[in-house]
Amino acid sequence: MAALRKHSFMRLIFGRGERNLSSLMATGSADVYGEDNATEDQLVTPWTCTIASGYTLLRDPRHNKGLGFNETERDAHYLRGLLPPVVLSQELQEKKMMNNLRKYEVPLQRYMAMMDLQERNERLFYKLLIDNVEELLPVVYTPTVGEACQKYGSIFRRPQGLYISLKDKGKILEVLKNWPERNIQVIVVTDGGRILGLGDLGCQCLPITIDVGTNNQKLLDDEFYIGLKQNRATGQEYDELLEEFMTAVKKNYGEKILVQFEDFANHHAFELLTKYSSTHLVFNDDIQGTASVVLAGLISALKLVGGSLADNTFLFLGAGEAGTGIAELIALEISKETEAPVEETRKKIWLVDSKGLIESSRKESLQHFKQPFAHDHEPVKELEDAVKAIKPTVLIGTSGVGKTFTQEVVEAMASFNEKPLILALSNPTSQAECTAEEAYTWSKGKAIYASGSPFQPVEFDGKVLVPGQANNAYIFPGLGLGLLIAGAIRVNDDMLLAASEALAAQVSDENYEEGRIYPPFSNIRKISAHIAANVAAKVYDLGLASHLPRPKDLVKYAESCMYSPIYRSYR
Repeated sequence: MAALRKHSFMRLIFGRGERNLSSLMATGSADVYGEDNATEDQLVTPWTCTIASGYTLLRDPRHNKGLGFNETERDAHYLRGLLPPVVLSQELQEKKMMNNLRKYEVPLQRYMAMMDLQERNERLFYKLLIDNVEELLPVVYTPTVGEACQKYGSIFRRPQGLYISLKDKGKILEVLKNWPERNIQVIVVTDGGRILGLGDLGCQCLPITIDVGTNNQKLLDDEFYIGLKQNRATGQEYDELLEEFMTAVKKNYGEKILVQFEDFANHHAFELLTKYSSTHLVFNDDIQGTASVVLAGLISALKLVGGSLADNTFLFLGAGEAGTGIAELIALEISKETEAPVEETRKKIWLVDSKGLIESSRKESLQHFKQPFAHDHEPVKELEDAVKAIKPTVLIGTSGVGKTFTQEVVEAMASFNEKPLILALSNPTSQAECTAEEAYTWSKGKAIYASGSPFQPVEFDGKVLVPGQANNAYIFPGLGLGLLIAGAIRVNDDMLLAASEALAAQVSDENYEEGRIYPPFSNIRKISAHIAANVAAKVYDLGLASHLPRPKDLVKYAESCMYSPIYRSYR
């Protein structure tokens, strides 16, 4: 489910595309009927396998407009009598749907209503999401999507993606060919091993789920669970299934298909990214996307605290894929600005895991991705003691454990920092290391705060403080679009740094006045266009682009490639 929402945001930004990106790529099938290349005022034909009409057209979410079909269309497509006589504009349908959604008091009910709409009328779903993104983001994304993941077996209605399980070994290419779309540019894939901060949720994710079983006994005992009822495959069996999947993806969709790894457990996340980054166009949102959005917030926060990134000391609570991914990107950015070796810049960054401060005496027992951050220091067990010993200017939580930034920890940060930067990034809301109100209150209004899940503005000492949300949805749509429009065949760290810098540049003086270090999410399409342009520019500058010549205005070109949810007029 979390992967499905990432897929929905990809569609929100570049979706099926009004400019047929795949016609620029040597993958997929041609746009035979011209729908992707048509302008909004041109007539298009609602093709499925044949021309969709009548009852079939009303059941096709790609082309269904509900009461939006006009009189001419109702006659031409045999809809007369299949709909009530009134004709409603898309704007009025949107207003009606928002009114209905606001009547639900339970967030999961709103989520299910949105999913029902997506299954009936795709364009209205995406228009609703684009026009009301700040209100609906907490419904279709964190925190509500966490509950939807946990209850997916009960609320499942119809599949919206592919399921590949151990039973399909040896047949994965055939499974991919069963998907009706051929113009595939991006795949979001998960094995459900680590959903948000909720742990192993097994076969609970779309649009492509690699189902290798689950070790969650509650799911194994659930008669409504929709995945394989067996313990997770490991070792060679797991590796062979993923190898077959990655090979089949490239064979079916071509060299330039972007594969986004989502919510894999730590050990698999790092192994897969390392293994396939040199042979495929791959990106791990939990490692690289989180790192990029957090780095953007840190760059942006410099406008409020002054100085450079290299002037800061960073302390992380949590040393998994998110924490170490962020730490490494920070080290790379400092290395870039100071020209110091990354081995040296890592010394500005400290990590605390479940066993305490990561320091050199523990190095031999650490997982490989933690070892570069094992610096010389005496052992420290508790976070509060680590804060007092290291005296960080930036405290970052990626632990997945709520309420760990205690009052004592926040007060300590405020005691030696004029403006302590506190990022409580764990999702969902219940797992946040501290709330916005706690950070502002305990620091006496000094803290600059951002979180992974949304929190409401807080009034402190007569001033309204607006917490930022370090949401990966700022990054992955624009990053993906930038890679595609340039025709990149590999992702490297310079492209992630370009995405971070572009996002930070979108924060306005007005946003800073409110205490924000991220721009309002209502501007996500503009933000994504600038991120895409900056990423594409980096791909071209590095000589790694295959789409030539380079567009003169990359921002306008990115905007022209974005999905439009406006209803089309049918012949």
